[in-house]
Amino acid sequence: MSAVSNDAATGTPEEPVMDHRKLPRRRGAALNAAILRAALDELTEVGYARFTMEGVAERAQASKASLYRRWPGRAELVLDAAHHALSTYATPPNTGSLRGDFVTVLTETSRVLAGPMGEALRGLLGDMLASPGRMAEVREYSGGRTMRMMYDVVSQAVDRDEVDPAALTERRLEAGLALLRYHFLFNGAPIPDEVVTGIVDDVMMPLFPPPPGK
Repeated sequence: MSAVSNDAATGTPEEPVMDHRKLPRRRGAALNAAILRAALDELTEVGYARFTMEGVAERAQASKASLYRRWPGRAELVLDAAHHALSTYATPPNTGSLRGDFVTVLTETSRVLAGPMGEALRGLLGDMLASPGRMAEVREYSGGRTMRMMYDVVSQAVDRDEVDPAALTERRLEAGLALLRYHFLFNGAPIPDEVVTGIVDDVMMPLFPPPPGK
């Protein structure tokens, strides 16, 4: 007998019901990993606007309850899934020059924005504009991974006596990344190489001058 049948009164199809007894028996890290993989696949296939917790549960062969126990809503799940996808790029570059490291970080960031992370960023911004109260919630779940990478890169340059330590401030670290995201949001992906090098040469390098007297 089919899992979908017609309602006798309305003639509309009933929603299929997932039989939890037939779901794979997974717990802890294994279940989390399956859900995060499914969330990325769902985001890539249908986009953020059509992304649902139900769709992820079905794709991951997990119950909706198991998702809601871990994430209060789709924004938090999408953020965790997107950041999970970035875990392989964890070591700051060390090309031997600050400019080379900046170009590497921004090039990698632009590549990431062309994938699920970019789709997540667009969708999450829409959610925050529609419901300003969610901004703090989303910020709590978002990681400062790229900012930490930028901090490490500039710290390496300070250790090489290439950059004035006084220039290592949060606002200066944010500037290049903010311009890259701005270009992505208004022009889409892929981000051309000349945009990356332009941001590095025209904005970032002047913000991190050498120590006085050098």
